[in-house]
Amino acid sequence: MIELESLGKKARELIFETAEMIRTERENFEIEVKGQSDFVTSIDKMSEEKLVAGLSELLPGSGFIAEEETSKKVGEVYNWVIDPIDGTTNFIHGVAPHAISVALMRNKTIVMGIVYEIVHGEMFYAHENSPAFLNDLEIKVSDNHTHQQALVVTGFPYTNFKKIDEYFDAMRELMEETSGIRRLGSAATDLCYIACGRYDAFWEYGLHVWDVAAGAFIVQQAGGKACDFDGTDDFINNGNIIATNAKYFDKFYEIVNRHLGENE
Repeated sequence: MIELESLGKKARELIFETAEMIRTERENFEIEVKGQSDFVTSIDKMSEEKLVAGLSELLPGSGFIAEEETSKKVGEVYNWVIDPIDGTTNFIHGVAPHAISVALMRNKTIVMGIVYEIVHGEMFYAHENSPAFLNDLEIKVSDNHTHQQALVVTGFPYTNFKKIDEYFDAMRELMEETSGIRRLGSAATDLCYIACGRYDAFWEYGLHVWDVAAGAFIVQQAGGKACDFDGTDDFINNGNIIATNAKYFDKFYEIVNRHLGENE
């Protein structure tokens, strides 16, 4: 069994070095259009290559599930899940937030999550059986339980519009009954802001494993809850996720499930 605390420290050092490279190359990148509202830059690929090389050295034999597919190696036990820049569109336009997101899976279980929000220099992290941290200070989800005081955050659909009407129905109800809705443009950062109590709840559909693996794990280690729109833990695979503090979960889940759940 690997020593997760030591491995996590070394992985965070690598992620910080990668973020410094991203800052240095900020004015020198090329943009590739992968699809409608779906972009990748040359720096995304450089970042992922650096992370893959460094993480391979830290954990020999491990594999990768990486957004830009710079490595397709599959590990027998351990696989890193990497989003080299979560919030690429924000990065292209020079706005916050955008983040490096790295998770470690042992078989099918996430055992480590690290998210580094580059603009504000905030390192969120946790590993199996540990609390969650922000820049070495322990963090917890909020304790708000009232619907009227809840501040929620979401991500707008940008390629998958199959549930757009249901999504806006949920948004309308939440907009009318909560204290407000925010949209930041980086799911990994959204989840970490749930973990440290800045927001009370988050929902989005059509995401990928690299968008949510690290952040959702950090939420759970900070005392929060994460599930898909039908209450299962399959959000890693189906890309539909709810994350909240523990006290607000039931009310928030009921609304999202009613509008967007499949098992009505």
